[in-house]
Amino acid sequence: MAEGAPWLTIIGLGEDGPDGLTGASRAALEAAEIIMGPPRHLSLLPDLPGQRVDWPVPFADGLDLLAEFSGRKVAVLASGDPFWFGAGSVIARRFARSEWRALPGPSVFSLAAAHLGWPLEKTLCLGHHAAPLTRLRRHLARGVRIIVTLRDGAALSELGRYLSGLGFGASTLWVMEALGGPREAVTQSQADAVTGAFTHPVAVALQIDGDGAALPRASGLADGFFDSDGVMTKRPVRALTLSALAPKPFEVLWDIGGGSGSIGIEWLLSHPTTEAVAIETRADRIGLITANAAALGVDRLRVVEGKAPEALADLPIPDAVFIGGGLSVALLDWLYAHVPAGTQLVANAVTLESEAVLIAAHRTRGGSLLRIDLSEAAPLGPRTGWKAAYPVVQWSVVL
Repeated sequence: MAEGAPWLTIIGLGEDGPDGLTGASRAALEAAEIIMGPPRHLSLLPDLPGQRVDWPVPFADGLDLLAEFSGRKVAVLASGDPFWFGAGSVIARRFARSEWRALPGPSVFSLAAAHLGWPLEKTLCLGHHAAPLTRLRRHLARGVRIIVTLRDGAALSELGRYLSGLGFGASTLWVMEALGGPREAVTQSQADAVTGAFTHPVAVALQIDGDGAALPRASGLADGFFDSDGVMTKRPVRALTLSALAPKPFEVLWDIGGGSGSIGIEWLLSHPTTEAVAIETRADRIGLITANAAALGVDRLRVVEGKAPEALADLPIPDAVFIGGGLSVALLDWLYAHVPAGTQLVANAVTLESEAVLIAAHRTRGGSLLRIDLSEAAPLGPRTGWKAAYPVVQWSVVL
């Protein structure tokens, strides 16, 4: 191996084994001293001079084993395109860029789209080998096309039940086994009627249909999407609050006084790279927040039981902070002392005491003060009148 050349080659292998490899990938396999990969991939190879090493389970253990071969000619086998929901990015994070090169093959998404004639740029591609099916929730709407990889054939029945339970049982499924290889099989079904034993590796293409409720893309989901014990930022106020928080990719939110988790959940729904931590004092609401987050496909919401500011000390640095409960002068003082400048702070108050705190903070620290008065039509005897909700005072400021 030439000095300075990568010792590690990540090779994308399809179900047809080496028959579908490029010349560079073939040459790397033939020259490798060590060929490392899952047993299924290794079984597709012909006789080669390199030593075969099974990638262990759990996957992370294989990184340490791979590091022991540093400096030798090593080929690692991965499925299709290793950098599209594959092992490539995990390996690349562990080793320096000068140590490895990648020779990708066709991804399962490309093979599935080619089979169906779907434009890949207009098709949602997801990897769900180890992810809960609830992460599909935000994407489910009539007309949406999805290609998703699943852990095994048994997951198809779960997927059918999940879609049917949400009102999308009329969706069309194409179950795709071992795409691109001699065992390739494609079975068309409807979500509420999918049956049969399917063999790993399996992917499914979905054409979503049915009368299920799609999640709107605008802030302010209908209150009915959340389970609540009555303590929740209601839809109109939530929409104004999220507009003030203004979530952006890769930003982190602290949701102080999580309640039902609605603010943190909608923050996470705004972009897949956002993060959020809900801080809640009541133990019975912790389960409520977690269940709401899972049901709406953002199980990455972190929930911390405790009182602010004591519970905030070891949390990731926020880009935005929302105070929906537990507002006090002491909490505001702590945030100004410990949270970086440039952080967006939004606080809502309903009681006169909390309102006084925000008015005083606005006077001394600036920002924007908004009073939200909402009324909803409701029966008034035999007629209809306006039923006023408690007014909400909202303070928004950049620290």
